[in-house]
Amino acid sequence: MSKHILIVDDSVSVRMMVEATLKSAQYQVTAAKDGQEALDLCKTKSFDFVLTDQNMPRMDGLTLIKSLRALPSYRATPIVVLTTEASDAMKAQGRAAGATGWMVKPFDPAKLLQIAAKVLQ
Repeated sequence: MSKHILIVDDSVSVRMMVEATLKSAQYQVTAAKDGQEALDLCKTKSFDFVLTDQNMPRMDGLTLIKSLRALPSYRATPIVVLTTEASDAMKAQGRAAGATGWMVKPFDPAKLLQIAAKVLQ
């Protein structure tokens, strides 16, 4: 059975590009448009990997990560932030919140697949 990945981004075009990239590697993909929608999905479904943007309406990526880490079923789930935020301070906040990794947009599809394979081992 293929791994199930949740992608969280308020940009339709980014969601479409990330989804197409991951589906090309046979991953099962679900998309959410913001952190709140993602959190609601995670309370009813199980995902093997969460890829989230940082800057979104309703709930940002760091708040989503903290909320997911509070759920027993997501304490060890890989969560990678895919964002335009590249500062060391923001990356440190991501690590403190429980992020597994950090990718800066625009993303390289090959690198995204490499990271997905690595965190899903």
